[in-house]
Amino acid sequence: MLNHTLEQMTDLRLHGMKTGLIEQMEQPALFLDRSFEERFTLLIDKEVMERKNRRIKYMLRNARLKYRDAEMSDIDYHSARDLDKKLIQSLSHNDWLDHYHNLIITGPTGTGKTWLANALANHAVISGYSAHYIRISTLMAELALKRAEGDYLKWLKKMKSFRLLILDDLGLMALSTEQTQELLEVIEARNTTGSLIVTSQLPIEEWYAYFKNPTLADAIMDRLIHNAYKINLKGESMRKIKNSVTLSDF
Repeated sequence: MLNHTLEQMTDLRLHGMKTGLIEQMEQPALFLDRSFEERFTLLIDKEVMERKNRRIKYMLRNARLKYRDAEMSDIDYHSARDLDKKLIQSLSHNDWLDHYHNLIITGPTGTGKTWLANALANHAVISGYSAHYIRISTLMAELALKRAEGDYLKWLKKMKSFRLLILDDLGLMALSTEQTQELLEVIEARNTTGSLIVTSQLPIEEWYAYFKNPTLADAIMDRLIHNAYKINLKGESMRKIKNSVTLSDF
Protein backbone atom coordinates (compact mmCIF):
# COMPACT_ATOMS: atom_id res chain seq x y z
CA MET A 1 0.00 0.00 0.00
CA LEU A 2 2.72 2.44 1.04
CA ASN A 3 4.95 1.54 -1.90
CA HIS A 4 2.00 2.16 -4.22
CA THR A 5 1.50 5.60 -2.66
CA LEU A 6 5.17 6.47 -3.14
CA GLU A 7 4.97 5.33 -6.77
CA GLN A 8 1.93 7.54 -7.31
CA MET A 9 3.80 10.49 -5.80
CA THR A 10 6.59 9.87 -8.29
CA ASP A 11 4.12 9.67 -11.17
CA LEU A 12 2.52 12.93 -10.04
CA ARG A 13 5.99 14.50 -9.63
CA LEU A 14 5.34 15.19 -5.96
CA HIS A 15 9.02 14.67 -5.20
CA GLY A 16 9.10 17.00 -2.22
CA MET A 17 6.13 15.36 -0.55
CA LYS A 18 7.61 11.93 -1.25
CA THR A 19 10.90 12.89 0.38
CA GLY A 20 9.05 14.35 3.36
CA LEU A 21 6.90 11.25 3.79
CA ILE A 22 9.95 8.99 3.71
CA GLU A 23 11.61 11.18 6.36
CA GLN A 24 8.55 10.91 8.59
CA MET A 25 8.53 7.13 8.20
CA GLU A 26 12.26 6.74 8.87
CA GLN A 27 12.24 9.04 11.92
CA PRO A 28 8.81 8.48 13.51
CA ALA A 29 9.96 9.63 16.95
CA LEU A 30 10.42 13.17 15.63
CA PHE A 31 6.75 13.41 14.66
CA LEU A 32 4.96 11.56 17.48
CA ASP A 33 3.72 14.76 19.12
CA ARG A 34 2.43 16.27 15.86
CA SER A 35 -1.15 16.03 14.67
CA PHE A 36 -2.14 14.70 11.25
CA GLU A 37 -2.76 18.26 10.07
CA GLU A 38 0.71 19.39 11.18
CA ARG A 39 2.43 16.44 9.52
CA PHE A 40 0.47 16.99 6.30
CA THR A 41 1.39 20.69 6.36
CA LEU A 42 5.06 19.70 6.62
CA LEU A 43 4.64 17.58 3.49
CA ILE A 44 3.06 20.48 1.62
CA ASP A 45 5.86 22.81 2.75
CA LYS A 46 8.41 20.26 1.54
CA GLU A 47 6.77 20.10 -1.87
CA VAL A 48 6.59 23.89 -2.21
CA MET A 49 10.28 24.23 -1.30
CA GLU A 50 11.24 21.45 -3.72
CA ARG A 51 9.38 23.13 -6.60
CA LYS A 52 10.86 26.52 -5.75
CA ASN A 53 14.38 25.08 -5.75
CA ARG A 54 13.78 23.31 -9.07
CA ARG A 55 12.48 26.53 -10.61
CA ILE A 56 15.51 28.49 -9.40
CA LYS A 57 17.90 25.86 -10.80
CA TYR A 58 16.09 26.01 -14.14
CA MET A 59 16.21 29.81 -14.24
CA LEU A 60 19.89 29.85 -13.31
CA ARG A 61 20.66 27.49 -16.20
CA ASN A 62 18.55 29.62 -18.53
CA ALA A 63 20.30 32.80 -17.36
CA ARG A 64 23.60 31.57 -18.82
CA LEU A 65 25.59 33.78 -16.47
CA LYS A 66 29.29 34.12 -17.17
CA TYR A 67 30.05 34.01 -13.43
CA ARG A 68 27.55 31.59 -11.96
CA ASP A 69 29.13 31.73 -8.51
CA ALA A 70 29.06 35.55 -8.31
CA GLU A 71 27.23 36.57 -5.13
CA MET A 72 26.43 39.97 -3.69
CA SER A 73 27.94 38.95 -0.36
CA ASP A 74 31.33 38.76 -2.12
CA ILE A 75 31.26 42.25 -3.62
CA ASP A 76 34.51 44.13 -2.98
CA TYR A 77 33.88 47.64 -1.64
CA HIS A 78 37.47 48.80 -1.28
CA SER A 79 37.66 52.57 -1.61
CA ALA A 80 39.59 52.71 -4.90
CA ARG A 81 36.60 51.21 -6.75
CA ASP A 82 34.30 54.08 -5.69
CA LEU A 83 31.42 51.62 -5.36
CA ASP A 84 28.46 52.97 -3.39
CA LYS A 85 27.52 50.29 -0.85
CA LYS A 86 24.18 51.98 -0.07
CA LEU A 87 23.22 51.84 -3.75
CA ILE A 88 24.07 48.14 -3.96
CA GLN A 89 22.05 47.45 -0.82
CA SER A 90 19.15 49.37 -2.34
CA LEU A 91 19.39 47.35 -5.56
CA SER A 92 19.34 44.13 -3.52
CA HIS A 93 15.74 44.89 -2.54
CA ASN A 94 14.78 44.46 -6.23
CA ASP A 95 12.51 47.52 -6.36
CA TRP A 96 14.30 48.60 -9.52
CA LEU A 97 13.21 45.36 -11.17
CA ASP A 98 9.62 45.80 -10.05
CA HIS A 99 9.56 49.26 -11.63
CA TYR A 100 11.44 48.24 -14.80
CA HIS A 101 14.39 50.51 -14.14
CA ASN A 102 17.75 49.91 -15.81
CA LEU A 103 21.29 49.76 -14.47
CA ILE A 104 24.36 50.99 -16.33
CA ILE A 105 27.78 49.84 -15.14
CA THR A 106 30.81 51.55 -16.67
CA GLY A 107 34.52 51.46 -15.97
CA PRO A 108 37.91 50.45 -17.39
CA THR A 109 38.81 46.90 -18.35
CA GLY A 110 39.09 44.51 -15.42
CA THR A 111 37.28 46.60 -12.82
CA GLY A 112 34.61 43.94 -12.34
CA LYS A 113 31.69 45.25 -14.38
CA THR A 114 30.62 41.86 -15.72
CA TRP A 115 31.12 40.14 -12.36
CA LEU A 116 28.99 42.75 -10.57
CA ALA A 117 26.25 42.46 -13.20
CA ASN A 118 26.27 38.67 -12.76
CA ALA A 119 26.12 38.96 -8.96
CA LEU A 120 23.04 41.19 -9.23
CA ALA A 121 21.47 38.83 -11.77
CA ASN A 122 22.18 35.80 -9.58
CA HIS A 123 20.49 37.57 -6.66
CA ALA A 124 17.52 38.46 -8.88
CA VAL A 125 17.04 34.85 -9.99
CA ILE A 126 17.19 33.53 -6.43
CA SER A 127 14.56 36.17 -5.60
CA GLY A 128 12.30 34.76 -8.32
CA TYR A 129 13.04 36.98 -11.34
CA SER A 130 14.09 35.50 -14.66
CA ALA A 131 17.36 36.76 -16.12
CA HIS A 132 19.60 36.26 -19.14
CA TYR A 133 23.20 37.25 -19.84
CA ILE A 134 24.57 37.94 -23.31
CA ARG A 135 27.51 39.85 -24.76
CA ILE A 136 26.70 42.49 -27.36
CA SER A 137 28.80 40.63 -29.96
CA THR A 138 26.88 37.40 -29.28
CA LEU A 139 23.57 39.28 -29.35
CA MET A 140 24.35 40.60 -32.83
CA ALA A 141 25.45 37.16 -34.08
CA GLU A 142 22.31 35.49 -32.71
CA LEU A 143 20.12 38.23 -34.13
CA ALA A 144 21.59 37.86 -37.62
CA LEU A 145 21.20 34.07 -37.45
CA LYS A 146 17.57 34.25 -36.31
CA ARG A 147 16.74 36.68 -39.10
CA ALA A 148 18.33 34.33 -41.64
CA GLU A 149 16.38 31.38 -40.22
CA GLY A 150 13.11 33.32 -40.12
CA ASP A 151 12.88 33.03 -36.32
CA TYR A 152 13.59 36.66 -35.48
CA LEU A 153 10.18 37.50 -33.99
CA LYS A 154 10.23 34.36 -31.84
CA TRP A 155 13.75 35.20 -30.67
CA LEU A 156 12.78 38.80 -29.92
CA LYS A 157 9.82 37.56 -27.89
CA LYS A 158 12.22 35.42 -25.87
CA MET A 159 14.50 38.40 -25.20
CA LYS A 160 11.44 40.35 -24.12
CA SER A 161 10.32 37.63 -21.70
CA PHE A 162 13.24 37.93 -19.26
CA ARG A 163 12.63 40.29 -16.36
CA LEU A 164 16.32 41.14 -16.43
CA LEU A 165 18.52 41.15 -19.52
CA ILE A 166 22.27 41.76 -19.16
CA LEU A 167 23.92 43.30 -22.25
CA ASP A 168 27.64 43.00 -21.67
CA ASP A 169 30.51 44.97 -23.23
CA LEU A 170 28.69 47.68 -25.13
CA GLY A 171 31.25 49.59 -27.16
CA LEU A 172 33.79 46.80 -27.74
CA MET A 173 32.59 46.12 -31.28
CA ALA A 174 31.66 48.71 -33.88
CA LEU A 175 27.98 48.67 -34.79
CA SER A 176 26.67 49.40 -38.26
CA THR A 177 23.58 51.54 -38.65
CA GLU A 178 21.57 48.35 -39.23
CA GLN A 179 22.95 46.73 -36.08
CA THR A 180 22.27 49.89 -34.08
CA GLN A 181 18.67 49.78 -35.32
CA GLU A 182 18.40 46.14 -34.27
CA LEU A 183 19.83 46.90 -30.83
CA LEU A 184 17.17 49.61 -30.50
CA GLU A 185 14.49 47.03 -31.36
CA VAL A 186 15.67 44.75 -28.55
CA ILE A 187 15.73 47.64 -26.07
CA GLU A 188 12.38 48.99 -27.27
CA ALA A 189 10.74 45.56 -26.98
CA ARG A 190 11.64 45.48 -23.28
CA ASN A 191 10.88 49.11 -22.49
CA THR A 192 7.87 48.38 -20.28
CA THR A 193 8.31 44.66 -19.60
CA GLY A 194 11.67 44.31 -17.88
CA SER A 195 14.97 45.81 -16.81
CA LEU A 196 18.38 45.97 -18.45
CA ILE A 197 21.89 45.90 -17.08
CA VAL A 198 24.31 47.36 -19.61
CA THR A 199 28.07 47.21 -19.03
CA SER A 200 30.55 49.27 -21.00
CA GLN A 201 34.13 50.49 -20.94
CA LEU A 202 32.89 53.68 -22.56
CA PRO A 203 31.72 56.49 -20.26
CA ILE A 204 28.05 57.29 -20.86
CA GLU A 205 28.96 60.69 -22.33
CA GLU A 206 30.76 58.89 -25.18
CA TRP A 207 27.84 56.66 -26.12
CA TYR A 208 26.17 59.22 -28.37
CA ALA A 209 29.23 59.37 -30.64
CA TYR A 210 29.57 55.58 -30.54
CA PHE A 211 26.10 55.03 -32.01
CA LYS A 212 26.95 57.49 -34.83
CA ASN A 213 23.43 57.85 -36.22
CA PRO A 214 21.97 60.80 -34.24
CA THR A 215 18.35 59.66 -34.51
CA LEU A 216 19.09 56.12 -33.32
CA ALA A 217 21.47 57.44 -30.65
CA ASP A 218 18.74 59.70 -29.25
CA ALA A 219 16.24 56.82 -29.17
CA ILE A 220 18.62 54.36 -27.50
CA MET A 221 19.94 56.86 -24.97
CA ASP A 222 16.43 57.95 -24.03
CA ARG A 223 15.24 54.39 -23.41
CA LEU A 224 18.35 53.25 -21.58
CA ILE A 225 19.28 56.19 -19.42
CA HIS A 226 16.22 58.18 -18.38
CA ASN A 227 15.28 55.72 -15.60
CA ALA A 228 18.65 54.06 -15.01
CA TYR A 229 20.81 53.70 -11.94
CA LYS A 230 24.46 54.31 -12.77
CA ILE A 231 27.63 52.76 -11.38
CA ASN A 232 31.02 53.97 -12.58
CA LEU A 233 33.73 51.62 -11.33
CA LYS A 234 37.23 52.97 -10.89
CA GLY A 235 40.64 51.76 -9.81
CA GLU A 236 43.07 49.15 -11.07
CA SER A 237 42.12 45.95 -12.81
CA MET A 238 40.76 43.43 -10.31
CA ARG A 239 42.69 40.75 -12.20
CA LYS A 240 45.98 42.56 -11.57
CA ILE A 241 45.14 43.03 -7.90
CA LYS A 242 44.27 39.33 -7.46
CA ASN A 243 47.43 38.26 -9.30
CA SER A 244 49.50 40.57 -7.08
CA VAL A 245 47.94 39.12 -3.94
CA THR A 246 48.49 35.57 -5.17
CA LEU A 247 52.18 36.21 -5.98
CA SER A 248 52.78 37.87 -2.62
CA ASP A 249 51.70 34.66 -0.88
CA PHE A 250 54.82 32.83 -2.10
